[in-house]
Amino acid sequence: MFQYGIIIVERSDYVNNKIEIISYKHNGVLHRVWQAAYIIRQTSDMIVIVNDRANVIDGDGRRWKTKEPAVCYFFKKYWFNIICMLRGNAIYYYCNLSSPYVKDSEGLKYIDYDLDVKVFPSGDKVILDRDEFDFNKVDYGYSKPLIDIIEKELQVLLNRIDKGLLPFNSEVVLSDYAIYCNLKEQAKKKAQKKMLKKKEVSED
Repeated sequence: MFQYGIIIVERSDYVNNKIEIISYKHNGVLHRVWQAAYIIRQTSDMIVIVNDRANVIDGDGRRWKTKEPAVCYFFKKYWFNIICMLRGNAIYYYCNLSSPYVKDSEGLKYIDYDLDVKVFPSGDKVILDRDEFDFNKVDYGYSKPLIDIIEKELQVLLNRIDKGLLPFNSEVVLSDYAIYCNLKEQAKKKAQKKMLKKKEVSED
């Protein structure tokens, strides 16, 4: 265990905490799957996952690979998730308006609600896909209470960005990524020792 702010969280086991991230649209249709992501830490209302050049499958079957490592923050009480992409010495934030996450034996799941916010290393931000949201709220029949929640949560997210709250702080993101790198290195050394031991046994 280690101290993170005022919250005690458990360190994850790299090998045993592999998970898929699965997103859906409001009508239940698969939107996107990120394979081979790893749970780094979690609290009672948040989970932190890292993927590193992950394989991605879109709902239409298209397959592609992410270009950089990303530290991902998912919440149980907020209607958004935050992807922190590490590009060189800079961090780019891509925020998805979404349902709070659920986790089961298949993976971590959420519903994507179209609106996105991109935050640049300069601090500048832009709201994306308003036209898609306006179309889908009619096409999928978003209820008035749901639309109100999404619009309210968008303001919560923008306020979080402006105040530099977690994870809009490079130190937090880099610290979580360092945890991932350390766990990955430990798993590599453990695998090498196991392989060496197996080789020694076979030679006896």
